[in-house]
Amino acid sequence: MLNSVMILEKIILQPPTAKIYSRLGFKKRTTSLTPSRQKETDRYIEEAAGLICLQGSFMMLSILKNDGRETVLTGGTSFSSTKLAAFLGSCPAAVLMGATAGRAIMEAIVDKTTQDNLTAAVVYDATASEMTDAALDWITDYVNLQLRRENRRLLPRRFSAGYADLALENQKEFYEKLELAKIGVTITPDYLLVPEKSVTAISGII
Repeated sequence: MLNSVMILEKIILQPPTAKIYSRLGFKKRTTSLTPSRQKETDRYIEEAAGLICLQGSFMMLSILKNDGRETVLTGGTSFSSTKLAAFLGSCPAAVLMGATAGRAIMEAIVDKTTQDNLTAAVVYDATASEMTDAALDWITDYVNLQLRRENRRLLPRRFSAGYADLALENQKEFYEKLELAKIGVTITPDYLLVPEKSVTAISGII
């Protein structure tokens, strides 16, 4: 599995309802929600989940160099970031991972916005965001199951391009290494992933 990309063509997850409500600004103990409003929100979450097609990929790479400023992985991948270098610390290897919610949900969000159904659009958006993040959690759990055989595991957190001093332009390296084009993701000249609900990250193996 080391140095090869694993494409995950279908990740099946239930929508993380509590996190979706939290993203929407609802707080369990302080936000009042009428039964009709909750029923409507739950219905939109279910509709959104039905439009979301979660896919992903990941790749394990050895860390050849980490001098506190630059991290070099096998295959020529290099990231200039003191924060990432500190995050990875003495990890001997890392995992690149990516996930997408697909294009159908983004088209539905645009349609709902055009129809002035902003409530549905906002709920669809929150559902897509949380389910994409949940897909990365799923990939993390999957990798940890593989690593457990060797008494190793991933760091509990992830690091993404555009965070801290890891420039967004590094997104291109993630995109190419993870072969995200195979799951329908493209990248703009400004290093943004399309569909919008697509994410990448790196974590260290300890």
